[in-house]
Amino acid sequence: MPFDASTLKYDANGLIPCITQDHATGEVLMLAWMNADAVAQTLVSGRVTYWSRSRQAFWIKGETSGHVQMLLELRIDCDRDSLLAIVAQTGPACHTNHTSCFYTLINDSGETILSKPVA
Repeated sequence: MPFDASTLKYDANGLIPCITQDHATGEVLMLAWMNADAVAQTLVSGRVTYWSRSRQAFWIKGETSGHVQMLLELRIDCDRDSLLAIVAQTGPACHTNHTSCFYTLINDSGETILSKPVA
């Protein structure tokens, strides 16, 4: 029986957070949002599809940049209110051309950029 995306717990806007992790390195690449249709589309196509809150439209990762995320596993947390997408990432995941969106360290001394954008 196919997975029913409506069984997940979405917020008031019909969205669920999705953490994306690189299968090869284990690095957390990004966090984005999905609605039920984006979850279903991701499972059918194998290409990770998010919901863009700013554009109010589907966003297939890599559609314009070529930095594609191919889905290897999609996991649900114990409360069914967040997702973990384990992906094969092509190129940088961040729109700033960093490998990961989480490239800034913060502590009581301030902020430190940990990596340079991919050339």
